[in-house]
Amino acid sequence: MAGRSTPYSIGITTGLPFEDAVSATREALASEGFGILTEIDIRSTLKEKLGIDFPPYLILGACNPPLAHRALSTEPDIGTLLPCNVIVRTAPGGGETIVSAMDPVPALGLAANSELESLGTEVRERLERVLALVGEREG
Repeated sequence: MAGRSTPYSIGITTGLPFEDAVSATREALASEGFGILTEIDIRSTLKEKLGIDFPPYLILGACNPPLAHRALSTEPDIGTLLPCNVIVRTAPGGGETIVSAMDPVPALGLAANSELESLGTEVRERLERVLALVGEREG
């Protein structure tokens, strides 16, 4: 398992096959109190709408209701940044799968509301544990 990040995401690269990584991600999210509100299959959408063949790519809209309630109670318009998107996609060249999550620290930082800073950190820690659990399934 290799770590990966961007200015807006945290993630891992795993040797798990795509379907196994999806299953492991769902289980790990549930263990941290996240439910899946939305699911977007990018591969099938691009095939259906544009006729494009695309590697497996799934976006899971994950929500932890108590944490979402805290955020919405602090900043009602923060719903524009919810749910936390988690992607599972086949790595270029195949053979590996990438699991990435939106980094809530910079996302919630857009609100410029100091009350959301600790919440962003708490959500990030939960998502980091999700990624670690997925990585543990590899070994």
